[in-house]
Amino acid sequence: MPARAQPEAFAPAVPAAPPISAPAARPAQPDAGTVEIRAGRQNDDVQRRASTAAKIVIGREEIDRQGDATLGEVLRRLPGVTLGGAPGRGGAIRMRGLGGGYTQILLDGQRVPPGFSIESITPEQVERIEILRAPTAETGARAIAGTINIILREGQRASPDDLKLTRSLEHGEASHQLQWVHNLREGPLTGNVTLSLNDQNRPDANAVLTEATGPGQDDEVRLRSAQWLGQRQALHASARLQWRGEQGRSLSLMPFVVHSDFDSRGQVQLQRTLSPALGASLIEQASARVDTRSLFRMVRLNGMWTQRPSGDDRLELRFGMGQSRYDYRLDQVADPGAARLLPEQFETQDFTDNTLSLNGKWTRALDNGQQWVSGLEFEGVNRDEAANLAVSDDAGDLQARTRRWALYTQHERKLGPQWAAHAGLRHERITTEGSSEAGERRNESAVWTPLVHALWKPQPESRDQVRISWTRSYKTPTLYNLVARPMPSRETNSPTRPDRVGNPDLRPELASGIDLAAERYLAGGGVLSANVFHRRIAGLIRYVTLQQDSPVWAPGEARWVSTPLNVGDAITQGVELEAKFRLDQLVAAAAPVDIRSNLSFFRSRVKDVPGPDNRLDQQPAMTANLGGDYRLRSLPLTVGGNLNVNPDYDTRRTLTQWSYQGTRRVLDVYGLWRFSPSAALRLTLSNLVPRAQVSGTRFEGAGFVERTRTEGSSWRTVQMRLEMKI
Repeated sequence: MPARAQPEAFAPAVPAAPPISAPAARPAQPDAGTVEIRAGRQNDDVQRRASTAAKIVIGREEIDRQGDATLGEVLRRLPGVTLGGAPGRGGAIRMRGLGGGYTQILLDGQRVPPGFSIESITPEQVERIEILRAPTAETGARAIAGTINIILREGQRASPDDLKLTRSLEHGEASHQLQWVHNLREGPLTGNVTLSLNDQNRPDANAVLTEATGPGQDDEVRLRSAQWLGQRQALHASARLQWRGEQGRSLSLMPFVVHSDFDSRGQVQLQRTLSPALGASLIEQASARVDTRSLFRMVRLNGMWTQRPSGDDRLELRFGMGQSRYDYRLDQVADPGAARLLPEQFETQDFTDNTLSLNGKWTRALDNGQQWVSGLEFEGVNRDEAANLAVSDDAGDLQARTRRWALYTQHERKLGPQWAAHAGLRHERITTEGSSEAGERRNESAVWTPLVHALWKPQPESRDQVRISWTRSYKTPTLYNLVARPMPSRETNSPTRPDRVGNPDLRPELASGIDLAAERYLAGGGVLSANVFHRRIAGLIRYVTLQQDSPVWAPGEARWVSTPLNVGDAITQGVELEAKFRLDQLVAAAAPVDIRSNLSFFRSRVKDVPGPDNRLDQQPAMTANLGGDYRLRSLPLTVGGNLNVNPDYDTRRTLTQWSYQGTRRVLDVYGLWRFSPSAALRLTLSNLVPRAQVSGTRFEGAGFVERTRTEGSSWRTVQMRLEMKI
């Protein structure tokens, strides 16, 4: 595990203290009390600068600054990171614009288990976030886009507890949240306990317009609109407990408990217009009630034992075990006379995941700054799933298991005062087995990944440095890709409303790549950097829609089915620019505004798909963030904000399929008024200028054309939070 900053004795902190310049005296503030000046950003930059592998470090101060309710919102502002889902609601995390599975998520250096959402971790639990743009043997090579490592906070005996009470409004619906971090102050253990209680009420609305035409059929236009209100009550509890003994012995235990109950009630309306070649158009309408209920529960225990057999050796043994359960039911009840267009149906899904992981790592320090790290990893996942798709009594039942073994070694050394190098080799083998109504399935893959990183400084004490990395990485098919239960479409089967099935014959995607970065660390704190990357991907996995016989719910009938396939090779490349500084570092007379900005450009091409727009899925051409924070000199007030922009783009997925993603612009602003060293009130306006979330799909083949356009509503969120140290 990367080294941690030593705990500081508590002194009340003013969050807006200058993070990137040498401490400077400020005029006295009303009710300011005792003030602690922290050079948090400088400490983050020191860790980033010292790493041989390219790394970005986001520390506690920057995590606290915006007052985000979710960890996903913190990550969205980081260089090259995009977030799926509606603004302010979290979503899939993507580095370099690449979709799910390309970004590796670690928790304290270990892969998060299946079903574990980082949204179950509150920003208050996090000490720092590390972004590795290129993989290493130690952190793992299942990271074609990169790795995000979330390091949890350690308890500090002298620190008071943190208590935050939040109330937010979104489109007239109120939500509440309580977050409490308790630091242990007595006994042989150090650590903390975190509790988060959530009562969320969130509205949703969308409209889907479908237009279809083809030989031998009438032209059809379908407008499906839905409105619903989701209510979630959730409890997240976790702890980090640490015991330290003699000769470098220590034991850390990290239990997690998650309980989330979600209930959604809504109305669906459908209007269908048929326009035959001869005769008048026919308009049909239907509506139905849709109720959804889900319950998710997870209990997990992670642990780490460390010992120093000698002054040069360090041994780490890590383990993780847990169980997660998910129960889901959907009921669609059609209004009288509407059953033909919106048939009455229900879906149920219940699964249990049992996970176990065991990791051992040995580190040896050698002369001249050299270091060897070697390790062995095991991870196992067992899933037992029962589902009823209102088709047959046993439709959807699934039993599956995954076993992963990994062995790695890496060597880091200094090659004189200007050079440092880091080389590693990792071997990983994954076996997935499962059985469902489709039969027995098995998939096995093994990958060797060599990795080399180098760091060069023009002068030994220079603030400028250059990094270069040659790596091999990969993406494995998920359990869902391989042995997923077949799922029929909820509406009339068509190319844009296909059934879904898995594919047990998938192979891993293999990527070879190079990263080149130039960095300049500013004298008063802050950094300017430019990073160029290139990846060649073999065996790209993509969902493809085709016609095939249905073995379960419509025997002998040819239906449109979406299934994952290895479709060929692809190339992705880009440039990532970052600048963090204080404005008066550039203009002496300027206000001391902390500036955070990044700009990334991406290009990709799937070789076996004709252009234009034959890019990788979900990869925009550009993403940008511009943010600033300023503490007023005359008042105990800090203000700031952030603008996030992703332009719209088209993607040609196959010879016959296209998709579209609309522009995303999200503006957040906040104000923090500090009443005293131990109490503050924060007002945050998220998604200040809301805009509809637009997407679309298109299928063209054999004279058949079908287009869809989805428009989802988006609203401003007003959040008030009381932050206290008690």
